[in-house]
Amino acid sequence: MTETPSCTAFFNDRLLATGAPWDVALAIKQATLGDASTVLVFDDRTGRQIDFDLRGSDDEIAERLRGPDSAPAAGRSRGRPKLGVIAREVTLLPRHWDWLAQQPEGASAAIRRLIDAARAKSAEADQARQARSAADRFMMAMLGNQPGWEDASRALYAGDAARFHALTEPWPTDLRDYARRLAEAAFTAQAHSPSSVAPRQ
Repeated sequence: MTETPSCTAFFNDRLLATGAPWDVALAIKQATLGDASTVLVFDDRTGRQIDFDLRGSDDEIAERLRGPDSAPAAGRSRGRPKLGVIAREVTLLPRHWDWLAQQPEGASAAIRRLIDAARAKSAEADQARQARSAADRFMMAMLGNQPGWEDASRALYAGDAARFHALTEPWPTDLRDYARRLAEAAFTAQAHSPSSVAPRQ
């Protein structure tokens, strides 16, 4: 199941809209009468700044952002697209192929099982790393001139939630709350992990 993308828009230091990209884009168009030059939009997963094309009608804008239909492209016959399976080349050493040949469920199923196990094992660490990067990216773009920004970034990478919250407290409310929201998963994972995260230099 594909996660629905979401984003958040700010007008200066105030929250303008948050939600699915097409909803946020239409909210920006309505609030700014199509002149979105004073609005910055950030991807809620990565913290990266994104731009919207607000030309055309509301339906045209929404259609552009929802993207093309997800049906398989014409002529695609390899794999099992109805199940979401995609056929691609995998290069392995002979010993890997020998091991896969001995697996009762078949090579493809064995590879999928190994990948799922590896993803599950590292899921929390991956989520924490992504959260740190997203929060730091947003802070650099929107809060780099705020007092304590560099120290807050170091606290973020050190997994020090208390210090991060203390340093961010004086910041503009909407920007501060969004930075904390992006960083939340990093601190949650850190609390569950016995190892520490190297501070950001």
